[in-house]
Amino acid sequence: MKLTFYGGCGEATGANYVLESEGTKIMIDCGLHQGSHYAERENFEPFPYDVKEIAAVFITHSHLDHIGRLPSLVKAGYRGPIYATTATEDFAELMLIDSEHLLKDEAKREGRPPLYNNVEIGEVMRQWKGVRYHEKVTVGGSGEKPAFTVELYDAGHILGSAIVHVRAEAEGKTIAFSGDLGNSPAPIIRPTETVPDAEYCLVESTYGDRVHEDVGRRQELLRNAIIETVRAGGTLMIPAFAMERTQDLLFQLHQMFRANEIPRVPVFIDSPLAIRLTAVYKKHEDYFNDALEQAIARTGDDILNFPGLRLTLTTEQSKEINDVKPPKIIIAGSGMSNGGRILHHEMRYLPDPNSTIVFVGYQAEGSMGRQLLAGAEEVRIFGETIPVRAKRVDIPGYSAHADQPHLLDWVGGMPHLKKAFVVQGEGPSSAALAGKITERFGVAAEVPAPGEEVVL
Repeated sequence: MKLTFYGGCGEATGANYVLESEGTKIMIDCGLHQGSHYAERENFEPFPYDVKEIAAVFITHSHLDHIGRLPSLVKAGYRGPIYATTATEDFAELMLIDSEHLLKDEAKREGRPPLYNNVEIGEVMRQWKGVRYHEKVTVGGSGEKPAFTVELYDAGHILGSAIVHVRAEAEGKTIAFSGDLGNSPAPIIRPTETVPDAEYCLVESTYGDRVHEDVGRRQELLRNAIIETVRAGGTLMIPAFAMERTQDLLFQLHQMFRANEIPRVPVFIDSPLAIRLTAVYKKHEDYFNDALEQAIARTGDDILNFPGLRLTLTTEQSKEINDVKPPKIIIAGSGMSNGGRILHHEMRYLPDPNSTIVFVGYQAEGSMGRQLLAGAEEVRIFGETIPVRAKRVDIPGYSAHADQPHLLDWVGGMPHLKKAFVVQGEGPSSAALAGKITERFGVAAEVPAPGEEVVL
């Protein structure tokens, strides 16, 4: 069995791995490289393999750094099935359609043709096959023995996210691809599952060198930021990923308003994508954690809605937010402030010392969110220099990514593990996690290089 790393090495984005056994190749994830640009230049390069040789693609979850190059894959000639959970299937279509115009703008700035258009997105969805957790999928081989048997486990990262467990039948070897692991317990989704039967694993390391504050602490930090900003008469801005982070925030705000823990102020979800994704959440309540399912059944509560919540789908509705005097709360994309409607609000309110910007997720190196977190006194938005006087609050505990203790717990759940490959993190984070894995479990842990091939 041969494993090749084509992305997600030395960076948190761009996940893309190819696994080969008995002449059959499967791919796990096909994501965009992201950072200072919405799409980095590597995304415009040809794939370094013959896409027609891939028998099947398995997707861990619907974030663009795991699905964003699927239309390019189809455009390059891939015609095989694309497997993921049914929830990921629904989310992926919305995510890809939403990103298409942003990628078109990025390509224009780079002087390149667009990566893809809606025709290729439609083809991706026609090739998509939704499966449930623990439903076995076989690929390749001849006669009664397939080349691979693949099973999805719940990764607890976002709704429908999966760990891809692969068994190479001819060799009897097993390997688990973590995708992105969740920061359990999460408000809405189920905890990350352990994968006891794996001899090899790829483990993400976005927060491989850090420990999140506990759940109570993250709620306290958000509550305090809201109360202080409201008292000051300012605007609280939250650059949030449309998927999962926005829904978690809605759930937390719903709870805090109902318990009278924060003042009643207008809350704007200024993201058409987040609004559409929230509707998909309601379709897939069977993926919710048990406690939340029981609470919904008991109370009939709409956990993602409350009085004072305003959803702004159109550009005109977004502009009307300016007419509402502070205090107010604005949740908008993109999550790293590298595009989207949040930039218009940051341009308006970052210079205001009474306002606050709250970061609730990972900020990639080179992104404007990372600049703000690092204390930049001014930033460039739409070609203008904007002074930064607003308060900055970082709440990494709201991240949907596991921290170092959670990652180690997941690795420790594989008693027969022979080797771990640490991926999807920046250099220091990956190196720190690799060292901890070897120290704690006595298992070899490697941080692979882009393009590296490993025979298992």
